[in-house]
Amino acid sequence: MRWGSRIVTVGGDAPVRVQSMTNTDTVDVIGTAIQVKELAVAGSEMVRITVNTPEAAAAVPHIREQLDRMGIDVPLIGDFHYNGHRLLTDYPACAQTLSKYRINPGNVGKGDKHDRQFAQMVEAAARYDKPVRIGVNWGSLDQELLAVLMDENACLAQPHEPRQVMYRAMVLSALSSAHRAEEIGLRPEQIVLSCKMSGVQDLISVYRALARQCDYTLHLGLTEAGMGTKGTVASTAALAVLLQEGIGDTIRVSLTPEPGEARTQEVVVALEILQSLGLRSFNPSVTACPGCGRTSSTTFQELAKQIDDSLRAQMPLWKTRYPGVEKMKVAVMGCIVNGPGESKHADIGISLPGTGEAPAAPVFIDGEKALTLRGDQIAAEFRALVERYIERRFGKATV
Repeated sequence: MRWGSRIVTVGGDAPVRVQSMTNTDTVDVIGTAIQVKELAVAGSEMVRITVNTPEAAAAVPHIREQLDRMGIDVPLIGDFHYNGHRLLTDYPACAQTLSKYRINPGNVGKGDKHDRQFAQMVEAAARYDKPVRIGVNWGSLDQELLAVLMDENACLAQPHEPRQVMYRAMVLSALSSAHRAEEIGLRPEQIVLSCKMSGVQDLISVYRALARQCDYTLHLGLTEAGMGTKGTVASTAALAVLLQEGIGDTIRVSLTPEPGEARTQEVVVALEILQSLGLRSFNPSVTACPGCGRTSSTTFQELAKQIDDSLRAQMPLWKTRYPGVEKMKVAVMGCIVNGPGESKHADIGISLPGTGEAPAAPVFIDGEKALTLRGDQIAAEFRALVERYIERRFGKATV
């Protein structure tokens, strides 16, 4: 996908990309642009916006203009349901501005309207040279297709379980739509497929089947994952299995924000999934022990959080000023049991004194003990050491 001078490659040998979606009213140009900026700064490499009304379609070019004025060049994806064929036809500026379209084959029309309205959307994509994600969701699966497959299954001597028939319907809907899109004029590399489920095992089963049957770029996501810990754990469990098997080219973690929680939390989780699997590096990692009876002080917990928060806050600037800093490892440990060992394995680490230990905190840099901190300013002194280490090691790479 291209926006201006920026090209975001997906599929093939490209890294697994992170995308997210706004929850603002798209008609609110300023509010939507601000949230897109927040998601992009957090690490989202593509941002999807709802395009559901004529007013929303008319707003899209203005959102792009606002983003350009803010220096945010993240590609915008238009999410279409039910009336996308009309909006892409009636609002050419919207069709041209968007970097990609998302089409749900279950929501493009019923009966004889289905093929005609799907074709209109794909024709718009071909006309403006835009990629398309054909996104099948089990909550909005083409019921006519499902009914046909269920009837065929009922006639078998040994019918399959209804859930297996639904899996087949999901995959068939995606693949048949992709093949039709090619017939209309899209190139295979312009087509992205997704088959989203809300159950972990369901998602894994469907994507394994989809991956076996095609070479299209695949977008992963557990739809309606839920809130908080539940949504985070479920998304991680599903996506980690598939990514480890080499399935998936783009991902989204569809979290329901907790009250007052930033929309960017879904981006943070997606980045952590990829980084934890060793597929990409986005932020320096902070290793910290969970604490036990040997660590009655909360100093190491507070220091670990301060360091982690500081590194994340600085990354938008550091990723250009200090290339490679995203791969740095920092250790903040709470006692002598694992503290020195973990600190030696990190680029820079500190082992804080546990209960009954001498009030001294050895600091290890590049695997060697460099100095020992003492007194009431250990936290501030270690943060300063981390910043100096980054400047010394990664500052040399700047021009």
